[in-house]
Amino acid sequence: MDHKVIALSLGLLCCGTLQAAGLKAGAASTDITPPTGYPMWGYAARRDKPSIATHDPLFARALVLEIADAKIAIVSLDLGRAPHRESIQRIREALKPQGFMEVFLVATHTHHGPILELDNWPSPPEQSYTRKLEEKIVTVIKKADAAQVPARYGVASTETKLNRNRQSKRDDKPTDPELLVLRLENLKGQPIAHAVNFAAHPTMHPAEMMKFSADFPGAMAKLVEAETQAPCLFLQGAAGDLSANPPEGVKGPDAFGKHLGTIVLKLINTISMTEPKQDSKLQASREELKFPCVVDLSNPQIKFALGKVFFPELVGFFEKEYREGVRPTVTVALLDQTIGFVGFSGEPFSEHALSLRRRARLPHVFVMGYCNDYQQYFPTIQAVAEGGYGTAPPVANAEIGAGEHLTNRALIHLYQLRGKQPIPK
Repeated sequence: MDHKVIALSLGLLCCGTLQAAGLKAGAASTDITPPTGYPMWGYAARRDKPSIATHDPLFARALVLEIADAKIAIVSLDLGRAPHRESIQRIREALKPQGFMEVFLVATHTHHGPILELDNWPSPPEQSYTRKLEEKIVTVIKKADAAQVPARYGVASTETKLNRNRQSKRDDKPTDPELLVLRLENLKGQPIAHAVNFAAHPTMHPAEMMKFSADFPGAMAKLVEAETQAPCLFLQGAAGDLSANPPEGVKGPDAFGKHLGTIVLKLINTISMTEPKQDSKLQASREELKFPCVVDLSNPQIKFALGKVFFPELVGFFEKEYREGVRPTVTVALLDQTIGFVGFSGEPFSEHALSLRRRARLPHVFVMGYCNDYQQYFPTIQAVAEGGYGTAPPVANAEIGAGEHLTNRALIHLYQLRGKQPIPK
């Protein structure tokens, strides 16, 4: 395995001038629902069967945080996966003039969104949904940037039983019970945005429903936004081995989302806000790693077999994607050495999040899967030994232990940003 630090020094350099200003924040949202007639993301059994309608709209919700010259954007996307690396690079380039230090593009992981791996529909290329999506993401981030005002923040969390481990057969199945809520408000106490971190697969609609839907995260956000009149970002957690676990009497994604939203609203009412301070800090870093791919996608027999499971064009994308190995990204930000944001470009298992939070020794860590590209599943070593969905090819293609290495690198970045570990030159 190898890795490269992409933006670590940038975050620290930006923080050298932070004594002059406090936190500013802005938020915005936009509809990103695609046209119908295109393959849907998330269930292999669908193959390339086209979508036929929209059950409920898909949205992009952006939150921009800035302190002096340090600025990041966190974007919640009602999609199965984040845009691929080429799309993200174009988005980063388009945002350069605005001075963004880092961008977190976090998919909610709905299984009723569009395929993003193939960017040739609709044609011609200038009509491509993925190209239009890039433009909409850039536009909504710029809109949130323009809406910035002096702000304060607060965080509250609770433990729930609203997710379950779908992989393990053990009696002591691990889950991540934390529901974490961040509130940003202006200095008059009016909400700017809320960000909700929770881990569970949005697979509550049946695979047979060929309609676009944001699943339960969309229903949750809709309820919170109606009550608060501010964008609500769902930041999916380490949900590789977790499914939703509705309580008795709560059936379907809409009901479950509303149930979750009700808990979020109660949490919001308990949040104690941090008063503005002139010595606030915002830092960020990013690292791309590379692991051997355990599947030889150049082998014609393997390609043929996978083409039967998925469909040939999609397998062709992954052959190209993994030609140089599995290349996940770890993206990290730190607000006031108090709140950590960690994004993984794949599906980490819940024990990765539990381990990271415990070892980070921060009051709060938002652990976000499906962030900035998508490199499929990263199971724990013990989960691979146990077996089950998400622990082996063709959905887990990095070498065993890759998830632990990703988690360790995120932990090191968090400590480096706090000045507790040296930064390689």
